[in-house]
Formats: sequence, C-alpha cells, structure tokens
Amino acid sequence: MIITHLVTHNGGFHADELLSSVILTRLFPQAEVVRTRDAAWITPGEGKIIYDVGRDYDAEAGIFDHHQRPNPLREDEQPYSSFGLIWKHYGLDYLRALEIPEADLEDIHASFEQSFVLPIDLIDNGAMNPSVAGPLTPLTLSVLLESLKPVFDNRSADADDEAFAEALPIARAFVEASITKKAAKRRAESMVIKAIHDAGTSRILELPMGMPFRSAIEATGADHLLFVVAPRDNDWSIGGIRISGDSFEQRADLPAAWAGLTDEALEEASSVKGAKFCHNGRFIAVASSREAALKMAALAVEEAKRTGAAA
Repeated sequence: MIITHLVTHNGGFHADELLSSVILTRLFPQAEVVRTRDAAWITPGEGKIIYDVGRDYDAEAGIFDHHQRPNPLREDEQPYSSFGLIWKHYGLDYLRALEIPEADLEDIHASFEQSFVLPIDLIDNGAMNPSVAGPLTPLTLSVLLESLKPVFDNRSADADDEAFAEALPIARAFVEASITKKAAKRRAESMVIKAIHDAGTSRILELPMGMPFRSAIEATGADHLLFVVAPRDNDWSIGGIRISGDSFEQRADLPAAWAGLTDEALEEASSVKGAKFCHNGRFIAVASSREAALKMAALAVEEAKRTGAAA
C-alpha cells in the first residue's frame, strides 16, 4: 500500500507525535502530514497512517493511538505513547533507511527503545515526571521539544501547524544523532577490542583515534587498564577510564602534581619533554607527541601504584 497521508491531531503538540513524525516522514517522504481531528481523517483508510489520535491501536489498519482504555502496554506493563508504537512497528525499517548495518539492527533498535523511546513514552503517559531530572528538568528532551510550541498569545490560525513544521527538523536532529552515535559505538567496539588484545597486560590502552571505549573495556573484562592514549588533530591525549557511565570517578587519576599545569610548568613537574596540559580535574592531559603521551601515561600508572589507586 502506498502511504499518501500521515495523520495526527492538530492544536498544541507533544514530543510523542512530533518524534513519531520524524520516523514516518523519513520512511514516507512523499506523504503529506495532516494535523486534524476531523472524523473522516482519523478513521482508518487506504493510504493513511494515523497516530496519537483516533482512540484505537490497530497496526494492520494503520492506526496508532494510546489514549483509549485499555491503553497499549509493553510486556513489562510499561505504557506506550504513539512514539513507542510507531517505533515498535517501523523502527527497524527506519534504521535500514539510515543505512545501519543489518547485523546491528536488532541491538540498536532495542537500545534506542530503552534509552530514548521509553522515557518519552513514560513522560507522555504521566508515568514519569520530568522533574526526576532535578535542576536539569528544563533541559530534558520532552520539555525542550514542547518549548517550541507557540506562546499563549500567538492567536494566528496557523501558529500551531507552523511551529510543528519548524520543530520537526529539530526533533529529527536529536533522533538521528542518537542513532548515529549508537552505530558509531558499535563500529568502535571491534577496534577497541583489538587494541585491548594488543595491549596485553599493559595498564595503558593505545587507540588509533579518539572513540568510545568504556563499553568494550567492560565487555572484555579488562579491569587492569587505567589510562587511554590516542592521537588528536595536532597532539595526543592521555585520559582516565571512568568506573561507570553515571559517575565521574575514575579507576585512577593523573598525578596530583600535574593538575592545572601547562607547557613548561608541566614539563618540569612531569619530567616529560612535550607535556602540554593537564586538566585541573586530572582526568585528561595532552602531549605534543606519541612518545611524550606514552611516557606521561607510564608515569601516571606508576603514581597510581604508589598511591594505592591501582591494585
């Protein structure tokens, strides 16, 4: 069936139907987005996908609403919004449209569902309050996207539709950036695993370029690694390895004597020619060459051993 119309409700918009539109407009670029509550439009029919309106969920009929009772639930009884329903049925095709490798489709589909789609669904259904983010609440994606709605006293007849159209590419940027990073992380994993194998028992992991590395380190059980060295555009970085993804605590910090120093002062403190910078937080340093970076990393390992930070 050729999809000619993507139908959702008019008026003010929320993150769920906006993000659903990101998926559907990528898959059906020739289809017209129709925002309406007209009964004829929100009744299933040939060439239509209807979402977040219509009070029914019937994938075969092309209608994906979640406001009816009983509302659609996941196997673990967490609620769907229209975004979750659209992702469930069209997410794999969307990933293919973004040219995600077939071998990675299922993993990325599930990962995006858990990390991106589910929070949107929970917030839209009132099952989670954005305020759980504390002072970062205004920066949560649901709140940011809904901030793109017209202000209350903009009474233009087309204000909501125009704002929706302007918000769509912004929402698309967030979705596609997230998926692109997930795909890149999987590409990086094989490179990092090889580097871990090459490093053997060394406490220093040398990578061919900056890339995500912590998940591969955890997956391989490389608990002995303390620092990562990698080239940048014009220099080399020496970085620590976080204990977990939700913590800034590292397996080992760079030496305290280096903190906040640059250039000659850092060269003197470290005794390494080419030492250029060490962050005051001691989680990253910079050197002018590979040789200098590896020397700094080796010194950092020895300091970690001396202070008991490394077993």
